[in-house]
Amino acid sequence: MATLFAVMLPLGVIGVWQWVILGLVVLLLFGGKKIPELMHGLGKGVKSFKAGMKDAEKDIEEIRAEIVKDDEPKKVDDKKEEK
Repeated sequence: MATLFAVMLPLGVIGVWQWVILGLVVLLLFGGKKIPELMHGLGKGVKSFKAGMKDAEKDIEEIRAEIVKDDEPKKVDDKKEEK
C-alpha cells in the first residue's frame, strides 16, 4: 500500500491545464463527430445503471416486507401461547 501511495504522490491533483490537455487529446483521438455519440452512449449506460439500482432496491424492499410479514404472525402466536 505504501508503494502505491509513493507512486501516486508525484502525480498530485489534476489541475485545469491537465483537464484541458486531456480534452484536446480526446478530441484528437475521436474527432468532433464521435464525441457526441460517445457521450450519448455513456448517458444511456448511466441511465440503465440507475434503473438497475432502483429495481434492485425495489426487490430488496419487497423481500424485506415479506420477511416482516412472515415474522408478525409468529409474534402474535407466541403471545397467545403465553396466555
